[in-house]
Amino acid sequence: MTPAAERLLKGIGVSPGIAMGPTVTVRWALPEVPHRVVPRTQVEKEVRRLRAALKDVRRQLSDLRARAEDRAGVDEARIFDAQMLILEDKDFIGGVAELIRENHLTAEKAFEFKTLEVRDLWTAAGNPLLKDRLADLTGVAIHVIQHLMHRGGADVWDMIGEPSILVARELSPGLTVQLDREHVVGLVSEEGTRTSHAAILAHSIGIPAIFGLRGAVARIPPGSKVILDGTRGTVLLDPTAEEIEEAERRDTSRRELATRMEEAVAQPSVTVDGVHIALRGNVDLPDEVTAAKVHGAEGVGLLRTEFLITGHSELPSEDHQAEYFQRVGEAFAGHPVVVRTYDLGGDKFPAPFRGPAEANPFLGWRAIRVCLDEPEMFRTQIRAVLRAAVTANLHMMIPLVTRLDEVERTREMIGEEAERLERAGIAAAKSVPLGVMVETPAAAVIADRLVEISDFLSVGTNDLTQYTLVVDRGNARLADRFTPHDPSVMRLLKQVAEAARAAGKPASVCGEMASEPLSAFLLLGLGYETLSVAPPALPLIKWLIRQVTTSQARAAADAALAARSAELALDTLRFALAEAVDLTLLDPDARLPAGRRSGSLRL
Repeated sequence: MTPAAERLLKGIGVSPGIAMGPTVTVRWALPEVPHRVVPRTQVEKEVRRLRAALKDVRRQLSDLRARAEDRAGVDEARIFDAQMLILEDKDFIGGVAELIRENHLTAEKAFEFKTLEVRDLWTAAGNPLLKDRLADLTGVAIHVIQHLMHRGGADVWDMIGEPSILVARELSPGLTVQLDREHVVGLVSEEGTRTSHAAILAHSIGIPAIFGLRGAVARIPPGSKVILDGTRGTVLLDPTAEEIEEAERRDTSRRELATRMEEAVAQPSVTVDGVHIALRGNVDLPDEVTAAKVHGAEGVGLLRTEFLITGHSELPSEDHQAEYFQRVGEAFAGHPVVVRTYDLGGDKFPAPFRGPAEANPFLGWRAIRVCLDEPEMFRTQIRAVLRAAVTANLHMMIPLVTRLDEVERTREMIGEEAERLERAGIAAAKSVPLGVMVETPAAAVIADRLVEISDFLSVGTNDLTQYTLVVDRGNARLADRFTPHDPSVMRLLKQVAEAARAAGKPASVCGEMASEPLSAFLLLGLGYETLSVAPPALPLIKWLIRQVTTSQARAAADAALAARSAELALDTLRFALAEAVDLTLLDPDARLPAGRRSGSLRL
């Protein structure tokens, strides 16, 4: 038997859980289209064929959208809006029609050419959002070309004789939403990240999945017996009986822990030594408001607002934004709701807002820079927050701050818009607390000065890690280098917490780091007493808080800060946490320090 290390393949875990079974390779790709020209007299007929196909495919996508809404939820169903927008894109469809007319191509060949052209442009752009949308483009093209060639889509079920794990170079949202757990128990894709539409749907449907596993199709022969761990992002080839038993034990432990965590929801978020740690929710989409409430969130620490624009053809009105902010605020009556202003740019330029082409958009025109350069859009959002703040405890937070004047100018605009609303006789708050999202080394370094002119600081650990380590968080090749436990990132986190404490103002963490147990333990030790967490992780983090003392956390954080590498820092944190918590509850394979006593469960 080949050693496990040589049989273990690593990708990005995008949907948690363990799956076991044989693999089925899915060749999901554009159909081969024969090159054929048509007589000049038939050109307009091909254009009409194209338009008829587009109409039929829109209907197919609408059906898939309805299916996604039924299986995954309203917001997940909106994923298909992005595909329908491709069919309505005048430049894209006009380009296909132009190819037909100028080159006398068949409709299917012209559509293929245009699709490949756009794929090359999107790939060359290096924009993570465009990269994630490649599967959308391919999915649309497959639908259209198959329709034009009078071919039905390949039935995945015909390839499956028993519950199996699908392996593909790329997976589309349309294929993913049709998957049945009776046939498909896991997914592996060479392409895609956690933010890919197919990944989001797999997570919502509850299928364990791994994306970004390079060479998966070649490295995993069809019919291979594998263990897929969507939590760890690993695929184990040809497992032994012992390895299968271990995986089953691990999956059982994971399910048991989930049950225990739910029991913690009704309990206060207080450490063993009586320190209250405020746990708030991160909310991307409206449906997550309910999830955050159900899981015991004390308000919202990060209310993202990009969904108000993305996927829509027009910018949202002031009334629409105000109504949404008010609804969320009133849902958490008595608790703060932190509204992050538009974090546009980078990978998030929506349809109604055309950003410039940039060689490196993540270092370009984005976030607060966009808002200050487009003041009317920004002022509309400010007015909406002020109006909603009449009946809700709303705070405002600006992203990607690197300069003091960005905060000062925002505060001036808040004051100006408050006066404008008052003159118009519109009920609105005179001001709202204004905070800074610390996401760059620049902001962390000047945190002591930023906190003087703001009301609170909140660390976005995803971007802070990315910018500090110069690692693209969406790059599967660099996944092992993207770690907030690097000594450089941990020092910046400590610096921000100390700056806030010295100024007597609150500091929180709202990045993904706060949703992970070891990291949350570290953050407590660094002095953060407010964590904003992904709603599903709230029970776990609350349970963890109830197992530890702040002195244990501080000692662990000090030791981790002294470590020479992220790996050593993590080992240090595991050792310290094992004194209070049975780590096998968090990870059945945890390597525990010798002689450690078993931690207890406090609920």
